[in-house]
Amino acid sequence: MKIDSWLLDILACPECKSPLRAEEKSDELVCTSPTCGLIYPVRDDIPVLLVDEARRP
Repeated sequence: MKIDSWLLDILACPECKSPLRAEEKSDELVCTSPTCGLIYPVRDDIPVLLVDEARRP
C-alpha cells in the first residue's frame, strides 16, 4: 500500500470522524476510535472510505 503521509494525516473515518491509521500487512485503513474501529479497504492504492464497504473488527 502506498499512501502518502500527508494524505493519511487528513483522512478521517466517515462514520465517527476519528483519524485513520494504515495497516501495511493487510492493505487497510483502521479507525483509531475505540468505539468505532471500522476497517476500510485500500484497492490499487486508493482508500475506499465508504461505510458500506468497511468491516467491523
